Amino acid sequence: MAEPRQTLEPPATTVVTGAAGWLGTALVHRLLAEGRPRLRLLARDTAQAASLRALGDVHVVIGDIARSQTAARLLHDVDGPCDVIHAAGLIHPRIVRDLYEANADGTRHLARAARRAGVRRFVHVSSNSPFGTNPHVADVFRAEEPYHPYYAYGRSKMLAELEIADAVERGLDAVVVRPPWFYGPHQPPRQTTFFKLVRAGRFPVIGDGQQRRSMVYVGNLVDGVLAAELTVGIAGRGFWIADARPYTVTEIVATVGRALADEGFSVKPPGRPMPAIVGRVAELADRLIQRTGRYVQQVHVLGEMDKTIACEIGTSRRDLGYEPAVELYEGMRRSISWCVATGIEL
Repeated sequence: MAEPRQTLEPPATTVVTGAAGWLGTALVHRLLAEGRPRLRLLARDTAQAASLRALGDVHVVIGDIARSQTAARLLHDVDGPCDVIHAAGLIHPRIVRDLYEANADGTRHLARAARRAGVRRFVHVSSNSPFGTNPHVADVFRAEEPYHPYYAYGRSKMLAELEIADAVERGLDAVVVRPPWFYGPHQPPRQTTFFKLVRAGRFPVIGDGQQRRSMVYVGNLVDGVLAAELTVGIAGRGFWIADARPYTVTEIVATVGRALADEGFSVKPPGRPMPAIVGRVAELADRLIQRTGRYVQQVHVLGEMDKTIACEIGTSRRDLGYEPAVELYEGMRRSISWCVATGIEL
């Protein structure tokens, strides 16, 4: 029989980077609802700071995560036990260099500042990209997986994980959570584009559409992040946080279309699948573009669409007590409802 999971009490101060982002906003809503005292949040600019202050009783620091001074100011003079949830990161830049500055340099600065400040637990939000893509559709990434980063974003997040490993060796109690593609309320414009493409029957399904994708509803991800924050004895480990099972691309498109229809939207049938060569050409174009130091989001995303990116969550269930409560259809309906309620046109 497994040993009962030991948990920590919530800290006196919780620091969240990327607090105005997709995951960060969901985290702040949850922490406020749970009555966490002293939330200290990092915002990139005054507009983000204003939106965060409107959520409730929070202290906001404005700064660039890529600068070491920002980390020092964020963790200056924290009182009592303090946990850091590092959700800040850059996914789709215009210049490749920005990925390394935000993801790798920013993580290094924050981890060092956290160690100096005596932070109790540091949760680093990583990605599937440090591990690349699965070699075949039946494969899944497991808890212990070798790095095989997918282009610049994957390398930048791999370097960030290595910074965390170094900080753990130096005494920081830190843990890594690895979410795949996530979805749900507070979504950014790229997810709205996804809904629009599905609704118009134009989402690019490549080949037979049987490539598998692990996904995670943002509420499930918050559950996993908080479990990683408060579970005793897991320093230095990494955990996949995803929905209960991977979905095929065909299933994803069909499920989103059904969710849109059930929310009252007209939805066109999916168009003809694209030939497999489209994905290979897009990936080649992505590689060549990134070699010039530039980044084109649409090309990068299309280059991934013919690949399987799937993980298994057995270790997270066993060691974190993580259990995903929401699956694709219900999560997509909640996301669509949130868009309607907030006036986002789909």
